Amino acid sequence: MTHPLFQTMTEQPAYDGKPAQLVELTNASGVSIVLMDIGATWLSCRLPLACGEHREVVLGVGSMSDFECQQSYMGVTVGRYANRIANGRFHINGRDYQLVTNQAGNCLHGGVSGFDKLRWNIVEQSTSSVVFSWHSDDGEQGFPGNLEVSVRYQLNDDGKFDIEYIAHADQATPVNLTNHAYFNLNGAGGELDALNHQLTIKADYYLPTSEVGIPLGELETVQGTGFDFRHAKSVSQDLLLDAQQQPAKGYDHSYWFDPNRDTQSPVATLVSQDQQVSLSVVTDKPAMQLYTGNWLAGTPARDGQEYADYSGLALETQFLPDSPNHPEWQQPSCILLPGEEYRYKTTYQFGF
Repeated sequence: MTHPLFQTMTEQPAYDGKPAQLVELTNASGVSIVLMDIGATWLSCRLPLACGEHREVVLGVGSMSDFECQQSYMGVTVGRYANRIANGRFHINGRDYQLVTNQAGNCLHGGVSGFDKLRWNIVEQSTSSVVFSWHSDDGEQGFPGNLEVSVRYQLNDDGKFDIEYIAHADQATPVNLTNHAYFNLNGAGGELDALNHQLTIKADYYLPTSEVGIPLGELETVQGTGFDFRHAKSVSQDLLLDAQQQPAKGYDHSYWFDPNRDTQSPVATLVSQDQQVSLSVVTDKPAMQLYTGNWLAGTPARDGQEYADYSGLALETQFLPDSPNHPEWQQPSCILLPGEEYRYKTTYQFGF
């Protein structure tokens, strides 16, 4: 049976006057994932539970008009640079660059018209995988160089969902790609929000930020703070405990992973309140932004309703925010040079 999003998301045209193209990936155990060419977006993830329930675990919209008006980046591919660049400015090879700014004077998630707004090309497709590609012109949103980028989504029979990013540039340019899915393993749009999940993050350090999400400069230990998720605890346990959380109304911070860690071992694990669904995150990215959906209120949901704050949480694997201005941080450079390849992969492993 065709997923209802194939009808509801295509009833209205996208920004370019044409309907969106949707792709459904399925596996042997009955997992269904729906993706869309606009924003190379992850629209839906349904898991077939043993009790017979098909549980939707990713927040999303049900129409193109709702997609275009939501400002929460639900499920989109974010780029050229995910997260924030302070004042939209950086310096490469003796030259200063000014990006389009779109939040509190900073550049957030690639600017006013980032990768999340655009129609990507579908270049490969099967029942278990799809590849989206985009050519980003030199100067787009202020970023230097032409950038060729692709995102491969692969659903495996063991419940692993791989997202692999590849990019090449003809000039030195910052690149930081991620997916901005919001998870609610209790069931998206249900009665329960995301705060009662059990969350583990295998990180000893987090990055404190200003009131508008710009790094203050130094990583700090999670020890003795509400940012400590090294042992599983409910998201709500220490919510708003720290002065760092209060301007953001919760967690909206990056965690830095040990560069010498086993990159095949999960950096984060999330478990639903009823313990029927789990999610683990495996990545070779150096950091991950935890965002607890602090400003989701009013965002349109699939059923004509609206999400409330904390309806879902994002686990965005990426470079640390404002990395172009912090070469001293111990992570691979976020500046992609001509002749180099940007290649990173994140796996979301569902258990149910």
